[in-house]
Amino acid sequence: AGMEAMDSFSALSLDAETGAGDDGYSLGDTMGAADSSFDTIVDREAAKKELRRLPERERAVLYMRFFEDMTQSRIGEKLGISQMHVSRLISRSCARVRKGALAQ
Repeated sequence: AGMEAMDSFSALSLDAETGAGDDGYSLGDTMGAADSSFDTIVDREAAKKELRRLPERERAVLYMRFFEDMTQSRIGEKLGISQMHVSRLISRSCARVRKGALAQ
């Protein structure tokens, strides 16, 4: 029993066949794949840090645009500024967040 227990600590190759017979699949075939959602999580965390650095007004504009799905004209009306100014705020804020996130 002790000798069999010692064999439990040896690693198998990922090319080792797992099934008996002609099933023909290896241990490596049973492994999962990398989840592409991890990249999204990393990107969101980087953006979150940079969003916190923005002035309150710019954060509010981005929130209204991307989370409340408001048009630039509607945001401008709500804040008492022009649609063009809202457009510039969004462009500038997104560029700052992107630049900061990529620098990390």
